[in-house]
Amino acid sequence: MRLGVDLDGVVCDFNAGWMRLHMEEFGSELHPEMVVTWDKLHELGGFADMEAFWRWAQGNADRPSIFRHLEPYPDAIETLHALRDVGHDIVVVTAKPRWAVPDTLRWMADHDLPTSEIHIRFRKYRVDCDVYLDDSPIVLPELVEHRPAAIVCRMVRPWNARVAGAHDVAGWAAFARFVEQLGRRGRRPR
Repeated sequence: MRLGVDLDGVVCDFNAGWMRLHMEEFGSELHPEMVVTWDKLHELGGFADMEAFWRWAQGNADRPSIFRHLEPYPDAIETLHALRDVGHDIVVVTAKPRWAVPDTLRWMADHDLPTSEIHIRFRKYRVDCDVYLDDSPIVLPELVEHRPAAIVCRMVRPWNARVAGAHDVAGWAAFARFVEQLGRRGRRPR
């Protein structure tokens, strides 16, 4: 099957990454558990608004963007390799500002993401996949609406809630089991 997988908040820990950098630059004591809503990161970081947060996140002459040195979630990379090794196509479907693309591509190469297909776009439903895995409370309902023949999985995170029509998975082991069960049932959405 074609597995459409998001990066930030799914494969890599975006919040731990930006908070580590924030601590280095500002001496803050932020922790990923503090993120419980979408698009309120500026409030935690002391920025005027999300635009100010993203300006800081871009990096500068002294450092790359926040997307360059994020840590993968436990078992994320290994699970993607295992899914690829049993015949699934791993399709990266992620949303990024343009300035983040070079650091994102470098990050994927550094972590040997097992994909040969990468889509960086905000309307993820325009990428045809059998199964999608995402964490965005904005993207998940769009996938359910625009891709009714596909299976949409929500990576359960504190900043998202159940979405009608999406399957909840609480980590990489749960996602691998879910995909394996689909394969055993001969389920190929289309």
